[in-house]
Amino acid sequence: MELDALLLSRLQFAFTIAFHILFPAFTIGLAAFLAVLEGLWLWTKRDAFKVLYLFWVKIFALSFGMGVVSGVVLSYQFGTNWSEFIRLTGGVIGPLLAYEVLTAFFLEASFLGVMLFGWKKVGPRLHFLATVLVAVGTTISAFWILSANSWMQTPQGFETLADGTLRATDFMAVIFNPSLPTRLAHMLLAAFLTTGLVVGAVSAFHVLKDRAKGAVTGWTESRIALVMAVGLVAVLAPLQLVAGHLSGEVTHKYQPSKTAAIEGYWETRSDQPLHLFGIPDRDAQKNHFEVSIPGLGNAVQNLPRDEVIQGLDAWPREDQPPPFIPFFGFRIMVGLGLLMIVLGTAGAFLIWRRKLFETPWFLRFCVAMGPSGFIAVLAGWMVTEVGRQPWVVYGVLKTRDAVSPVTAGEVATSLIAYVVVYSVVFTAGALFILRLMAEGPVAALAEHAPRGDRAPGSPLAKAPEDTTPGDA
Repeated sequence: MELDALLLSRLQFAFTIAFHILFPAFTIGLAAFLAVLEGLWLWTKRDAFKVLYLFWVKIFALSFGMGVVSGVVLSYQFGTNWSEFIRLTGGVIGPLLAYEVLTAFFLEASFLGVMLFGWKKVGPRLHFLATVLVAVGTTISAFWILSANSWMQTPQGFETLADGTLRATDFMAVIFNPSLPTRLAHMLLAAFLTTGLVVGAVSAFHVLKDRAKGAVTGWTESRIALVMAVGLVAVLAPLQLVAGHLSGEVTHKYQPSKTAAIEGYWETRSDQPLHLFGIPDRDAQKNHFEVSIPGLGNAVQNLPRDEVIQGLDAWPREDQPPPFIPFFGFRIMVGLGLLMIVLGTAGAFLIWRRKLFETPWFLRFCVAMGPSGFIAVLAGWMVTEVGRQPWVVYGVLKTRDAVSPVTAGEVATSLIAYVVVYSVVFTAGALFILRLMAEGPVAALAEHAPRGDRAPGSPLAKAPEDTTPGDA
């Protein structure tokens, strides 16, 4: 494998977007969770909801900020490393990204300040409205980004001009391309599940800790958040299984080479098996150490056993996606999804039996599953993007034709710089968020004594004062 400008550019984009995608996946769901918390507080007047809101809004602010910063870097890479992609597809992709800025980003930017800094400046209803609009803005942003990426998976509504550039002929067809509905549902459910699992893990951690210490501070808040999180996972995890299956059917219809890579099909045939495990070998054009269930592959695709499903042998070797990452990424995603269903089902049963807070093994299970949403999102993203190769726009534009005329040395230098900067900045940010989570809702909102080694002021960790919005 040669480390040329193409491969290094792909590695650089994969590295930076792997960081970026974690933050939107968390903040989309967390913004909605905050809106629910503030709404429940206004409705019930229970202080526990306000404490939870003030705690999680700090984590939202940090995560949202890191998501914006990492997203800006991606935009620059379109110009530095993928200028041919923008030159050729800008007439189609450009407006979609512009719509995202004009609708979602402006909405978020307009009301994010009120949400984060207006607790004492505006009335409670206006503050709640700002929180709701920020949550709506994050969802609209996801719609436009998924629309652009889905068009790259299932392109339609365009024509190719004489100079090779693409021009949209039907923007409604571009926006609502065939894979958008199922992929948007799959991604939004993944975002809400990611948030639910993180909130559940943090809350279960504090329930366990408080039980061990016999403490009562924050006990109510942790229990409320844990019930909300487990209930969310119980409802959404089965729905995600359905959404994922529907997304797979669309992929099979429009991107059969990706399906062949995901399933480890090398031979075009009817009555395909279901490969549970194997090690795909592109050079040998087969799987090693296969563990399969004969005849179940067609059933999984909702197809009759006698219907032919294409294997990777249907394409020239240079047009086959590399199967290793899609094959294992898909199984990691599905395996974690099944564990989420187990967590949600067991949690719902324990809530019904009023045993949720007295079941240590389940609380430890919740803590262990905290990062699983992020891992599943990354695995799913790798399945989607690597499975599309060697196309950057499926069937239209190959990735090798989309890269900028840059040298390998230039890309390697910038890649090293990204690795160093990201390691410092995002590690510091992640550690700070983990520290806040470890303190818990009540402790994190308490006033801390000023540190002697710096001037008194408002440290980053300081929480908004525990007052009603509008109280000056």
